[in-house]
Parts: sequence; structure tokens; C-alpha cells
Amino acid sequence: MSIAMSAPVLAGPCTSTRAHVARFLRADDVPALLRLEHRQWTQGQAADAAELLRRIEAYPGLCVGAFCSATGEALASLFMKPVRREQIAQARSWKDCARFVDADTEAAPRTRSLFGISLTSVDPKAAWSLIGFFWPCALKRGWCDIYLGSPIPGLKRALQWEHQLAVEHYARARRGGLPQDPQLRYYHRRGFREIVAVRQGYFPHEDSLDYGVVLRGRIPLARLWPLWRRLPLPLLRRMSRFITALI
Repeated sequence: MSIAMSAPVLAGPCTSTRAHVARFLRADDVPALLRLEHRQWTQGQAADAAELLRRIEAYPGLCVGAFCSATGEALASLFMKPVRREQIAQARSWKDCARFVDADTEAAPRTRSLFGISLTSVDPKAAWSLIGFFWPCALKRGWCDIYLGSPIPGLKRALQWEHQLAVEHYARARRGGLPQDPQLRYYHRRGFREIVAVRQGYFPHEDSLDYGVVLRGRIPLARLWPLWRRLPLPLLRRMSRFITALI
């Protein structure tokens, strides 16, 4: 799922392993990002090239990707935007949360919250590297939490077994201390543990019966922002393993 504008190409630092490199996205990444979108999303869900470019140019410091070190192919991407908490509370669908309007620019200086427009990945380690790459930047810039919308792909099957099951109950169900739904369990392990809302018609997803769950993840150590903003970003990056271990 996705949406998408124009600004300078952001060159910046990166983190890498033998398998992949994580960095801020650039306009020339769009072809690789487009291939990634079509590998993971249906035609109706995937962002088109204009949409991807619009995101990168609108918020270049909030769009990150992981690329194969050998081939340059995109393995994971994460697109975010500033958001006010009341906007999340009022939004009824993913499009409401993700759309770009003039007010977004005005909201940026008055909010410390982000909305994750999309997270797309074909490699779990590459997806996790995006978190490790962005967290030091988030601390430096004073972001304190991230909201995102998640499908609940186990819902359709759960309702086949229990017809009277309430969707809200399913979304909040736990097994062994973790969410019962596999996608919510994935996000829970990555720090998105607070359910903000369960929305009908949030985005098209057959196995979720078009329901979505709005999640909130707190950025570890964000309360120490007055300290982090005084530290050099390279030093924060060296601390990133410790930071992500707190998630």
C-alpha cells in the first residue's frame, strides 16, 4: 500500500553488513523500489513510480531503504511522515493517515510523532536494519513515537472457526504473551505494542477482511532528546546496537 512529490536528493550516511546496506532513499532508487513493491504487493496495493518519488521528495529524511550489497536490488523500504496524534485518532482509513496535505508541513514543527506509510520487505534482516539505521536519526531529531497500520491476516480463518468472534477481541488476543495474529506478533517484536484502534475498511486486504489495526511504537530513550541532540550522529550510530536492543 502506498501514496506519494519533489525536493533535493538526500545524500547521507549508511549502515551495512555483508548482505545489504541501509541508507536514506534517493530519487534514483525509484526503479529498484518499484520492483520491490511489485514483488510484495498486489497491483491495487503497490505504489507507482510517481507515488514513490513524491514520498522521497516530500520527506527525504524519513524514507529509508536496504539494498543488496552485491546487486543493488532493494530488499526493504520504510516510508514515514510527520503526524499529529489527533490526526491518527480521527482517521478512518490508511489513506486518511497517509495522504499529503498542506497542513502536514505546518504540523511537522509541532509534533514529535511519525506515521509509517509503508514497510515493504523481502528480507527480515534487511527490514530490521532499517530500524537500526533510523533509530539514531530519530533520537537526534526528537521523534518520540511511530504509528502504523497493520493488516490482521489471521482474521478470516479465525472467523471461519468462530463465527461470533468479535474483530476487536481477535486483534487483542494473546498466545504465550504475544499477539495471536502473525502480523501483529511481527510488529510487537519490533516495538509496536500499543493498539490504538481497530478500523473496518482501513485498507484492502482479503485475509484481514479489509480491517486494519493502528499500532503505536515508542522510540526507546526518546525522553533523553535534550541529550541526544547535542551528540554527534556518528556517535549515536555506534550506539545503535544498544538502542535497538531496547525495542
